[in-house]
Parts: sequence; structure tokens; C-alpha cells
Amino acid sequence: MLVLTRKVNQEIIIGDDIRITVVAVAGDHVKLGITAPRSVPVHRFEIYRERLAEAADTAPRAANGASSRLGGVGSPRIS
Repeated sequence: MLVLTRKVNQEIIIGDDIRITVVAVAGDHVKLGITAPRSVPVHRFEIYRERLAEAADTAPRAANGASSRLGGVGSPRIS
């Protein structure tokens, strides 16, 4: 794991097209802004984990050929 120190309005670049900006820091909360292509799903980890669990629960019922890939995780842009 890479650990970086940033101040408000400073950014981190991942690859050529993902930018993470520190928007605000208040106490133990950090507000981040994420700019990424629409093809890159961006989710809070706890939401991502819930959707994986939901997809696993529905996978046996999706045997009729319907896609069960993360239960449509790519739809919402940011959670």
C-alpha cells in the first residue's frame, strides 16, 4: 500500500486518467473528489462489498443466462 500525505486542494493522479483531489478535511473526515472516465466504476468500499454479496446471492437464480455481474454495479457513478 502506498501512503501519501496531501493537503486540501492537492491531487493524486492514478494512471493517465484518474484524479483524486482532497476537497476538505474536518476532524477525522476527509472529503475526496474523484475524476475518472465513465468506464471506471467508482464506489465506496462498503457499497462495493454489499453489491458483491448481493450478486453472489442472486447468482444461482441467474442460471437462465441473464448476466449477474455485480448486480449492475456499473450503473451508479459514485456511491
